[in-house]
Amino acid sequence: MTMPDLNLLVTLDVLLTEGSVAGAARRLKLSPSAMSRALARLRAATGDPLLVRAGRDLVLTPRALEMREQAGRLVLDAGRMLRPAEDVDPAGIVRMFALRVTDGFVENYGPALLARLERDAPGVRLRFVQKVNKDSGPLREGLIDLEIGVIGEETSPEIRTRALFRDRFVGAVRADHPLAAGDVTPARFAACRHVSVSRRGRERGAIDAALSPLGLERPVAVLVGSFATALALARASDLVASVPERHTARLRDGMHTFELPVATPPLTVSMLWHPRMEADPAHRWLRRWVYELCAGAPAD
Repeated sequence: MTMPDLNLLVTLDVLLTEGSVAGAARRLKLSPSAMSRALARLRAATGDPLLVRAGRDLVLTPRALEMREQAGRLVLDAGRMLRPAEDVDPAGIVRMFALRVTDGFVENYGPALLARLERDAPGVRLRFVQKVNKDSGPLREGLIDLEIGVIGEETSPEIRTRALFRDRFVGAVRADHPLAAGDVTPARFAACRHVSVSRRGRERGAIDAALSPLGLERPVAVLVGSFATALALARASDLVASVPERHTARLRDGMHTFELPVATPPLTVSMLWHPRMEADPAHRWLRRWVYELCAGAPAD
C-alpha cells in the first residue's frame, strides 16, 4: 500500500476551513492554478470531490464536512509534535527519578531535595542508587536518570555533563585526636595512620603524590570504598580521613577538620545524563532544580 503524501494534510485543513479554492490559495501563498492542482491531488487521495459547485459558489461535500474538524486536530497535533517540548509544570509531573549519588550527597542535599519535592512536585519520587563505580552503562541503558559525581576515565564520551560546584580535600579526625591541636605539618600528618578512599582499590593517590617530594609517606591502615565509611572509621579511632570538604559537610559534624598540609588538585562535581534525556521536559526541570540547589544560583 502506497503511503499518502502527508503534506496534503495542511492543504486539506486550509481548504476545508476556507471552503474556497481562492481563499485557500491566498492563505497558503499559492497561485490559483497550483491550488487547483492540490485540490485534484486531494480528490484522488480521498476518493471524494470535497468541493462541488452549487450555483456560483463551492460547497463542501458530506465527507469534507466530516473531515474538517478531524483534519484541523491532526495538523495541530503534528505541529505540537514537531516543535520543541514546552516547559512542564512540576506540580503535574508524576514520575520516579533514579539518581546515582554518594552517601555524602544524600546526607548534604537529600533533605533539601525532598523538601522541595513536597512543596513543588508532590508527584515526583526519588530513588537514590549507590555509586559503586563511574561506568556510564546504567545511564546509557536508562537504569539511571541522573548521576552526581566527578567525571572520570570510565565516563562515556556521549554523556552530557554540567558542573555543579568545586570542592577540595580536607583532613578529618575525631575531636580529641592529636592533630586537633597545633599546626598540622606534613611530617605530623604523615606520621599518623590513615584511612584511604578508592572504589578501584588504589592505595596511592594525589595526597601520596604530594607527600613524596618531601620524602614523606603516609601509612594507610585501611582502604574503603566511600567517604562516609572513611569518616565513620576516623570518628571512632586514631585514623585520619581525607575527604571532599563541601561534599561531606554534614558527615563531619562533631569532628575536627583541618586544611591538608600539602596541595592537592581541586574536584569539580558535576551532574551527568544520557543525551536521549536532553529534551525531556520533566528531566530538564529536574536538572535545573538540582543545579539551583547544588550550585546556589538560578539555572539558565
